[in-house]
This record gives sequence, structure tokens and C-alpha cells, in this order.
Amino acid sequence: MITFLIGLAILIGGYFTYGKFVEKEFGPDDRKTPALENPDGVDRMVLPHWKNMLIQLLNIAGIGPVIGVILGIKFGPIVFIALPIGNVIGGAVHDYFSGMVSIRNNGMNVPALSRKFLGKGPAKLVMTLISLALILVGAVFTNTPAALVNTPIIAGEAVSPTLFWIAVAAIFIYYFVSTFFPIDKIIGRIYPIFGALLILASLAILIRLVPHLNVLEELDITNLGYELNRHPAGQPIIPMMFVTIACGIISGFHSTQSPLVARTERSEKTGRQTFYGMMIVEGIIGMIWAAGGMFIYHQVPELMAGASGVKVLSVLVNTLMPFSFMSFIVVLAVIVLAITSGDTSLRSLRLTIAELLDFDQKSVKNRLLLTIPMFAICLAIIFWSNLNPEGFNILWNYFSWSNQLMAVCSLCVTVVYLRSKNKKFWIALIPCLFMLFITLDYILWVSPTNLKGAPLGFGLQFNTAVAIAVILSIGIGIWLVKRGKQLLNMKGYNADKWSDKGPSNN
Repeated sequence: MITFLIGLAILIGGYFTYGKFVEKEFGPDDRKTPALENPDGVDRMVLPHWKNMLIQLLNIAGIGPVIGVILGIKFGPIVFIALPIGNVIGGAVHDYFSGMVSIRNNGMNVPALSRKFLGKGPAKLVMTLISLALILVGAVFTNTPAALVNTPIIAGEAVSPTLFWIAVAAIFIYYFVSTFFPIDKIIGRIYPIFGALLILASLAILIRLVPHLNVLEELDITNLGYELNRHPAGQPIIPMMFVTIACGIISGFHSTQSPLVARTERSEKTGRQTFYGMMIVEGIIGMIWAAGGMFIYHQVPELMAGASGVKVLSVLVNTLMPFSFMSFIVVLAVIVLAITSGDTSLRSLRLTIAELLDFDQKSVKNRLLLTIPMFAICLAIIFWSNLNPEGFNILWNYFSWSNQLMAVCSLCVTVVYLRSKNKKFWIALIPCLFMLFITLDYILWVSPTNLKGAPLGFGLQFNTAVAIAVILSIGIGIWLVKRGKQLLNMKGYNADKWSDKGPSNN
């Protein structure tokens, strides 16, 4: 219990200390935001600050801080410390600059910002990676809530494939409406309600857990060898823990969501609350569900062997609040978590493609031309993942990895941005290099041979993968710093005014 409480204290204290330091380094001021300077009636418009905070929370808080941490707590109580530290110095920094750099550049997405700060060549790679990742997000965040609809809390077992596909169809209809229509028509109206539902559900789980907090294990720093090798399937903490509990520590998906809210903020000065603060709140939610996961594994040890996250969630809720109205509310909140990230992932993908193609989105026809092909591809992936017995597990692994790769892309932009303004770029460089190492190490090492049920990777020996990942990460880090210095010395270059022009862009 003490380790759990220390983790919560790190998160809350981090917001008021490191969060203020990061905000001061960025330097928000009174300049006009995109919603005031370039309103378009669809995506750029002023929404109340309280709404923006709840929209941001719902956008970023997908199923990762629930399902991800329930599976991630198998690594042991080290999660209660790694999650908050990573959140404060990594995830919240990532989310803050994803939103604030976007505000300074007319609400642009990471691929467009990559073209400005990294150059046209790297931007093409970023665009490809993020587009693929967003499609995977849309597929995963349709599949999981549909599976929850098909898995009643009391029974804990799937009802029928027909119900699953009916749920998929209903979710897709909502996704289309949410992606297609102006942000104030759907998202601006219902997300605050969903946000309140999420907070209520998390508080309900915490309250029910209070009498059982004594079962939460403590981190034994005198026996780190044991603590670093606690996963029942023998998964190594590096890189697996940082991929499994991605959304609680850092999530690249957030960098695609922050620009959505950056387009609706009235003032830069509320950015720390909206972007940094909501990531801290997600971290707290993740800690609560991680505690719930540890509790249920203690109660039902056989679930450690490999039960799905949905199954563990069902048992957890049924154990803490059986046959109650509150159990329905909690599961509904988890379903909402997934859906409210899936819809904005597809909306973000539409805007990303539109920006890079210079495709005006005020026109209904133009929005349809981008929306329909996106949904067709996403639906095809869902069909494949459910026809193949191992399809969803493979899909989840690639989603988790691509999610962290998106974080690296956004942090690369932030490093160059800060260096080009002669600011403390190490704020972003440290988490950037760490997550770059994690993503490279993962794809170089992972394979069904090295890790049961894993997707295809390069399948290298563990030490070889680590060595190559370290070398590549250092090399890319050096290039980022040099790129930022190049922009700093470029006459007339303005990091805070939207333009995709920069040196060596050909």
C-alpha cells in the first residue's frame, strides 16, 4: 500500500512542480490561438475551458489506463513507481508540448509539424507511421468495446458473434457521425458527460478497493533482481513493461489528440491544466486500475496465467461490486473510454491527411472523400483480426508498439522546436531517447520465438537488440539537436509561426 500511495504523491506533486517548470520553459503568452485567429466552424472554434479539459481527458484516456495496466501490473509493484515517474517527466511533457507547439502553429498535427521541424524526408516517414497507427487505434478501439458489450459482467463469457458484430456496427455509425460533423456538434456536447462518467467509475473502484489496499505488494528495493523478473511469462521489463502500460506512462496517441483541443482553446495560459494536467489525471486513473489488477490477481491467481484483459476486468468488477448498478456504470465507462478514443483517432487521421494534401474540410464532399476510405480499411482490419484466432493479440501488439512510436515522432518535433528556440531541449530529449530505445529494442528483439504470442519482429538476440537500439537512439538524438541548432541559426526562421519551410527540406 505504501508504494501505491508514494506513486500517487509523485503524480500530484509532479503537476505542481515539474509541470510548472515545463510551462515556464515554454512561456505561454496572450497571443491569439487558432480558434480566435483562424476559426473555420468545423475544427477551429472556441470551446469553454472546462469542456476542453474533459474532452482532452476522454480523448487520451482510452483502454490503455484500464486494460493495459491490468495486464502490466503482472510486472509487480515496480509499476506503482515507474508509471508516475514516467508520466511526470515523459507522458505529461509529451502531451503538453504536443498541444502547445500545435497552438503556436495554427493547430497543426504532428506530421505537418514534422515537415516544418524535421524536414520533408523524415515527415513522410512520420506521416506513414502515424497514419498506420491511427488506423490500428480505430480498429482496436472498436474491437475491445464490442467485446465488452458481448461479455456480460456477471457471466464473464462471450454471448454470441452476432451480438459482437451488431456492437461493431453501432460503434462504427457513431464513429462516422463523430468524425464527420463539426467538433461542437457531437464531441463538444457529449464528452463532458462521458468525462464525468469516467471519473465516477474510477472513484467507485478506488472506494471499493480501500478496504483491500493491504493486499497491495510493496516494492523491495533491496532485492531488485527479483523485482525486475516477476512477470509470470518471463517477459523482460525492458522493453515489455513500457509497451504494455503505455498509456499510463506515455502514449503517442495523445499527440494526435492534443491538436484537436489545441484548435479549440481560447488561451495558451490554460495549457498546463488541459494538456499536462489531464495526463496526470490519466496517470491517477491508471494507478487505481493497476491496484485493482493486483488485488484481483491476489484473489484469483489463476488469472495470471494469461487471461485476457477483458476477462480480468469482468472478474474484478464482479468481485468488487457484484450485481450492482455501479458495476454497470463502471463497465459502461470503460466502453466509453475506448469509443471516445476510437472516434477522435479517425477524426485526427482525417485532419492529418487533409493538412498534408491541402484538402479543405469545410466542404461536406471533401470530408466524405477522406472519411469513407479510412473506415473501409479499419473495418477490413477488424474482420481479419476476428477471423484469425490469434488476430486480435497480434493486432494489440502492433498497436502497442506503433503507439509508442508515435510518441517518439512527437518528442522528436519537440526536441527540435525547443533547440531552435534555444530553450532547455533536454526536457524532451530524455524521454525521446528512452522511448526511441524502447521501440527499437522491441521491434528488433520481438518474435514468436523470443516471446510466445508476440508479432513478427526481427527476432534478434536480446543483448544484440539492446546494443543496436542504444547506438541508433544516440545517433538520432545527435541529429535532432543539430537540426534544432540549424533552425536556430537560420535567418528569419520562426518556430512559433506556421510554415512548413525549413532548411534542407528537399
